[in-house]
Amino acid sequence: MEKLKVGVIGATGMVGQQYIRLLENHPWFEVMYVAASPRSAGKKYSEAVEGRWAMKTPIPEGVKDLEVHDASKVDEAKECDFVFSAVEMSKDEIRAIENEYAAADIPVVSNNSAHRWTDNVPMLIPEINHSHVDIIADQKKANGWNKGFVAVKPNCSLQSYLTPIYALIDAGYEVKEIILTTLQAISGAGKTFDSFPEILDNVIPNIGGEEEKTEKEPFKILGKVESGKIINDESIKISSTTTRVPASDGHMACVSVKFGDKKPTEDEIKKIWNEFSSEPQELKLPFAPEKAITYLDDEFRPQTKLDRDNDKGMTVTCGRLRPCKVFDIRFVGLSHNTVRGAAGGGVLNAELLKAKGFFD
Repeated sequence: MEKLKVGVIGATGMVGQQYIRLLENHPWFEVMYVAASPRSAGKKYSEAVEGRWAMKTPIPEGVKDLEVHDASKVDEAKECDFVFSAVEMSKDEIRAIENEYAAADIPVVSNNSAHRWTDNVPMLIPEINHSHVDIIADQKKANGWNKGFVAVKPNCSLQSYLTPIYALIDAGYEVKEIILTTLQAISGAGKTFDSFPEILDNVIPNIGGEEEKTEKEPFKILGKVESGKIINDESIKISSTTTRVPASDGHMACVSVKFGDKKPTEDEIKKIWNEFSSEPQELKLPFAPEKAITYLDDEFRPQTKLDRDNDKGMTVTCGRLRPCKVFDIRFVGLSHNTVRGAAGGGVLNAELLKAKGFFD
């Protein structure tokens, strides 16, 4: 199979670096183009990230000597079949530049939040709302675009709890209310322990803007495509507290759930989670986890350090399922925030789009 030519814009940042790492030896995609801010333009990629390469593995050989382009010069990316977007700009600037790429016939698979609430842009967790890719035809028509389009992924904190919740909804149980607290790693802020010493021996009880994202983005993901728009499903009440904890990678969520009149037993929930499979698994997408949800019976799991890398870092690992004294059940969920929650989720979105013919 001839690989698609892929670009990464915002390639020097934390998420951009993760894209570069994860795409090494990908069976469908090959990174041929990297772009960042004007201060990095003209340098070799290895020079542009010198002293701040944050990945545990070396820079891939096929990328380290690529010339870094100015991400704002869209015409320089015209040979790309599509680009991953991880640029660090204001939301208005991100929205404008992603639209510019799409208008130039370059599809955009974005990690950014700027287009998450554009009503004809799919915000994808492929195990949940893979059918939302159908909105792309309406998006192209509305914007007068030919080959280009924009698809995004949600906030990294959602991955740790929403798929297990959806699996229960898909099995026929009505979820009425959710209260959750996230314990989010420092890489979600683009930090390492060297650059974020104040997190050591500390927990920060608020992450600006995260609670709103955690509470509201599920509405769009669980919504339906109607008349050229995604109509939000706001039937579930969600209350969240988002915190930053001294973990390098891995976002955890402590979740309490209230069901409607029909309530599953703990054994039924475990069976649903262990057997849950969806479009990525059926299509055997390269980055799809073998199991979308992994349940561990050990009462001291999941643990961030031990379980964030389960199944390529792409599964949601759950544990501590037990009765809730206020709602019905409670559990702990964990996902790798810069893999499943960021670049890996973006790669899986791109694989879904390719499998559905959107890059043809």
